[in-house]
Amino acid sequence: MHVQDTHWSAAPLASAGRTGGGRAAPLRVDAQRNLEHVLRAAREVFGELGYGAPMEDVARRARVGVGTVYRRFPSKDVLVRRIAEEETARLTEQARTALGQEDEPWSALSRFLRTSVASGAGRLLPPQVLRVGVAEEGPAPVTPVASVAEEARVPQQRSQTGAGELRLVDGDRAGGEPGTAALLDVVGQLVERARAAGELRADVSVSDVLLVIATAAPALPDAAQQAAASARLLDILLEGLRSRPA
Repeated sequence: MHVQDTHWSAAPLASAGRTGGGRAAPLRVDAQRNLEHVLRAAREVFGELGYGAPMEDVARRARVGVGTVYRRFPSKDVLVRRIAEEETARLTEQARTALGQEDEPWSALSRFLRTSVASGAGRLLPPQVLRVGVAEEGPAPVTPVASVAEEARVPQQRSQTGAGELRLVDGDRAGGEPGTAALLDVVGQLVERARAAGELRADVSVSDVLLVIATAAPALPDAAQQAAASARLLDILLEGLRSRPA
């Protein structure tokens, strides 16, 4: 799994098949088929190689010309945003399902992780959501009053930030990506419930959970081997997340 950055603009996503008046124009059968092929290929290519993969790879996987890809998505940024938004929405729905159908906090969190890893959605998280880097030196930034409630609701990172530690980027700092705030909110609820029940380590945060989802689905050439490897890796990671009696 490669979570790679690619620069994308904060401009609204251009929807395929839109008319000038904003209504969805029906696509011809062949155009609709090509669009579906391109979206499926983009999920596969970006899931395997990261968002840094070129559009030519997407076109080759979709078995269409690269010009066909650009007719539907005028820039790579637009295609990346489309895929990232869809996968973020899928993760959010999986988290809500786990939260609503599991009474036990740990069962809800582990169900969400297992479902998300099995679906491969974590490979396509928006590239701005996860950051790994050395902590910045200098005074701590001033937290706006409006975000105090958000900080209380979404579990924070460890107080001691070290080199190479994952940092969570909120929706605004991630470029205002649609759906990011909703994802962080519902995963935050899963984390808080498991922590309050004493079943989750106190130092585990939302970003740790997202990191598990993003890394627990290795891309292997054989589907059966990939499923087995993912299940085994996730079992190990879940053991690492779980709180143990002193």
